[in-house]
Amino acid sequence: MWESIHWGSLWGSVGIGVAWLVTSCLLVCGAIGCILPILPGHMIILMAAVAHRLMLGERSGLHWWSFVILGLLVVISQILEILSGAAGTKWFGGTHWGALGALIGGIVGMFFMPFGLLVGPLLGAFAFEIAFARQETKPAAISGVGSVVGTLAGMGIKMVIGSLMILWFFIDVFFIG
Repeated sequence: MWESIHWGSLWGSVGIGVAWLVTSCLLVCGAIGCILPILPGHMIILMAAVAHRLMLGERSGLHWWSFVILGLLVVISQILEILSGAAGTKWFGGTHWGALGALIGGIVGMFFMPFGLLVGPLLGAFAFEIAFARQETKPAAISGVGSVVGTLAGMGIKMVIGSLMILWFFIDVFFIG
């Protein structure tokens, strides 16, 4: 399958050094993107693996199932990132309405990077607790703070998953492949 995608004559003259330079630059950008919410870090790490395979073909050492594993890690990371604010709200004693508000606020907040990632769940949880759950200001504020704590925990998990992706790439290239 990969050989049909691999452009042998096009990349055959590129050389292993240039392929590793491109792969390394993408992996570094992906690692930075796992820390900074402006870049899609996990997707860049996955693109680094795909580019490495396309440039080097069989010599890359990457197997097809590595892309499945990396793709699953990307999906898991995105799901955890979206749900983390809602989980933090529930952990701090918020209602289902607060969790829904944190979820919606987190999605809307993605369009207002980087501060929207924290402010969105906070405002969403607070507003939904006040408007729909009929909570007083103090419990609604605690629920909002819980969404921020959950979002920060989700960012930490995102960094761990990004590190695992990079580690898996090197394990497959150097030890398995």
